[in-house]
Amino acid sequence: MGRRLGTALVAVASLYASTVHAEEPRATCTATLSGRRVMVRSEAFDFVSPELDRLVRLGMAGKLEVELTLWRRNTVWFDARVETARVTQVLAFSNGAYVLDGRPLPEGPSALTLERVAWSLEERPEPDARYQVRINVRLHVVTAASLGRVAAWLTQGKQAPDEEGATLTGSVLLRSVAEDLVRGADARCDVTWPP
Repeated sequence: MGRRLGTALVAVASLYASTVHAEEPRATCTATLSGRRVMVRSEAFDFVSPELDRLVRLGMAGKLEVELTLWRRNTVWFDARVETARVTQVLAFSNGAYVLDGRPLPEGPSALTLERVAWSLEERPEPDARYQVRINVRLHVVTAASLGRVAAWLTQGKQAPDEEGATLTGSVLLRSVAEDLVRGADARCDVTWPP
């Protein structure tokens, strides 16, 4: 058991090293102010590596966690946090296509349009007020069920079947553990005022 676990950990480390050179995930946002309302639109790019693509196509769902924070910029002192919102969306592969919260993604998962967020400020901002939105996006693909498959394979030496009846090899399960290392990105955007 100890030897097998050691071998598995070495394999996971080598798989992780090979994915370091993959396309890095990134996020963008745009934020506008209309009256007292701040509207934020954000996107996530390159979050699904080739290995994650294969895992999601095997039936593992991805959990996309987005945290958005509105800050009031201060020139003399620290910025002040105004509002925070957390959004969780599910990325899956269903009926031959990717879906994000059940919404089809005809272009695939390379560019994910995230859920819009809006905040209402307590009062209309002064004309010289400056605001910024900071976002943090994280994608987790390995679920509790897939970790159970890995545990069963490590402790009993059995391969776990996928939904189509084929068997997953030990290397696929080890890659799924390696990919559990979260892919994420941060972004900032200044809130723009209407012309």
